[in-house]
Amino acid sequence: MQRPADPYRAPSEHYENFPVASWLCPRHLRPPIAAIYWFARTADDLADEGDLTPAARLEALQRYRADLHACAGGQPTSDRWPGVFAALASMLAQFRLPLPELDALLDAFEQDVRYTAEARRYETDQELRDYCSRSANPVGRLLLHLYGVQDALSRQRSDQICTALQLINFWQDVRVDVARDRWYPSREQMRRHGVQESDLQRDQPCAAAARMLAACTEDAVALMHRGAPLATQLPGRVGWELRLVVQGGLRIAEKIRAMDHATWRARPTLAKTDVPLLLWRAWRMPSNLTAGPA
Repeated sequence: MQRPADPYRAPSEHYENFPVASWLCPRHLRPPIAAIYWFARTADDLADEGDLTPAARLEALQRYRADLHACAGGQPTSDRWPGVFAALASMLAQFRLPLPELDALLDAFEQDVRYTAEARRYETDQELRDYCSRSANPVGRLLLHLYGVQDALSRQRSDQICTALQLINFWQDVRVDVARDRWYPSREQMRRHGVQESDLQRDQPCAAAARMLAACTEDAVALMHRGAPLATQLPGRVGWELRLVVQGGLRIAEKIRAMDHATWRARPTLAKTDVPLLLWRAWRMPSNLTAGPA
């Protein structure tokens, strides 16, 4: 079984899209954000790391969920993940974190295990976005809860940003995911563009695959732009952090375009040299939000 996650250990890269208690985050919110992060990160490890069978992974996630509910109810948890639930228990009580959003994240991790074990594919784009509503959107909703933002429009825009980030991450990671037998391009998209699974398994040019990933990336970028006004509405550090998150996602999309969308051959990443550009674009967001996708 996995070694318990330590909430004070520096995070590694593989759960990189979660905004972890950065220097832009208000100091009083860093403990709950870190607790949520390590809850999700450890569940991700249970679903994805090591040599466990799918059945063992699902059993571990079920026990993990039982500990979550025990923790939320003020009951003792098992001793399997003390570093996660000791931190989360006090944050659940102090900040009244919404339990359904944490449950939804576990639903998504369980879905990942089942889809991989059964070699299942997402049939439609809508089915993939439904998955994102559990794998990504709860993160934004938890953060809005901590920031005290509850209105419906903000929640809608948060969902749009989170789903867009998740989709951009999928199109960034095609090479990595296919190697793990995780397939996020829907059968609907593959049929539309005439893409075969073998096209994404070879380090060779493929015009059809490039067209498909171009369409997928631009759909995600358009969704990001619809949600982006939220970043200029949230005040102070919170708004600035979200601006950088949005711009980081859009910058990855630019890098996907720059390599002719061939992410089944290589994975584009952000570098330190991108930071000045991201800061500049984040600063300019109030004046360019209405311009639409570049």
